[in-house]
Amino acid sequence: MTQTSLSPRAWAELTLLALIWGASFLSIRLALFEIGPAWVVAHRTLWAALALWLVVAVSRQPLPRSPRVWGAFLVMGCLNNVLPFTLMAWGQQHIETGLTSILNAGTALWGVLFAAVIFADERLTFRRASGVALGVAGVALAVGPDALSGLDLTSLAQLAVIGGTISYALAAVWARRRLSGLSPVLAAAGMLGGAALVSVPLAFVLEGPPHFSLTPTTLGSIAYFSLIATAGAYLLYYRVLAMAGSGNLMLVTLMIPPTAILLGAVVLDETLEPTAYAGFAILALGLAVMDGRLFRLFRSASPAP
Repeated sequence: MTQTSLSPRAWAELTLLALIWGASFLSIRLALFEIGPAWVVAHRTLWAALALWLVVAVSRQPLPRSPRVWGAFLVMGCLNNVLPFTLMAWGQQHIETGLTSILNAGTALWGVLFAAVIFADERLTFRRASGVALGVAGVALAVGPDALSGLDLTSLAQLAVIGGTISYALAAVWARRRLSGLSPVLAAAGMLGGAALVSVPLAFVLEGPPHFSLTPTTLGSIAYFSLIATAGAYLLYYRVLAMAGSGNLMLVTLMIPPTAILLGAVVLDETLEPTAYAGFAILALGLAVMDGRLFRLFRSASPAP
């Protein structure tokens, strides 16, 4: 299918996904006060996998019989969960949140580039490249120009976040190539099951056995980022992937940082700088350029020569 524009339904579900994942930054940050990043990833993948496999069982969906599909689940779990979750959770402990958001927005760039190389119907046009560039610029302005002063690619934490964005982008391409024929529930359950098989033993090795005497805040954070921001969000993830393609799916990384800033203003009464609103405007323009609908509207409104 040609990925030139997004349907209103795809935009709505993409926006909901950005809202859910935008709030997950706060829940993960709260959990990191009591548990390490490896156990954050393990909790996130394990409980989400159990929830989704319960949905698969209740809905009596037939399980894939091919070993290649189960292998694809394991690869997808590593690319889209274990690697980026771990790298970014660790990186967030050592660099500013604003800089992390800017680097994370680069996922859209990688996603469009990888999709253009692999899929004939997601070629890299000037319009799409321009839209993503505008979106990244808008995110950078929204989180504040001062965040860029800390950019140092020799920093291991920054390299970890960049590595996570590349892993996310590769996962989107892998999902379309290997898992696109499966139902969203089964694809998400298989992916998270594969991730849990890797992340739980890894957490034991890196941080020892889990602690069970956790505060209600930490328990609530785990419940949110595992059941809502992972299990529920990845159902949306695969739905949008089927409707919009892997390149367009990466637009969600441009929408998450502004969402997180807005939630901070509403929930924590944080004050937004004027540059944040300017950043939102540039981001909206970038999304409009990427979608292409705005240009078709102008062309249809122009008088014929």
